[in-house]
Amino acid sequence: MEIKTINIDVPEGLNIIIGQSHFVKTVEDLYEILVGSSLTLKFGVAFSEASGPCLTRYEGNDEELTKLAYDASFSLGCGHTFIIFMKDGFPIHVLNALKACQEVCHIICATANPLQVIIAQTEQGGGILGVIDGSGPKGIEQKEDRESRKELLRKFKYKL
Repeated sequence: MEIKTINIDVPEGLNIIIGQSHFVKTVEDLYEILVGSSLTLKFGVAFSEASGPCLTRYEGNDEELTKLAYDASFSLGCGHTFIIFMKDGFPIHVLNALKACQEVCHIICATANPLQVIIAQTEQGGGILGVIDGSGPKGIEQKEDRESRKELLRKFKYKL
């Protein structure tokens, strides 16, 4: 078995969601969830199947984001995984609906940070062991940091 790290570039202003699912209709069901979540959400979704022709399937309502999704999904080389790139919305707006999708086994990450995906590669294929999401902690929140966090949540209208 080989362990490798795949870097995924998350361009400024975008978010990515990576998950594991189990059926070829995943890409269409995720598309329907995303397109139904918001009139302004732009996204691309890709799903790499693990049997049959083993293709990376894709859908989306934004050509650039769709290409980012299928390129990233294909680069991972892991069957039964999906990647969503999105803008003009946040993962928090769609995560519960994605988790409720009957094909979705679990969500691995949702982030706008630089991302590294840790892959185990065997003669059968690849599997995601985990992710490194952004950087490690550099300190403990201080009073001014707490105030900045609260201001940010109010800026995004998540708090009154």
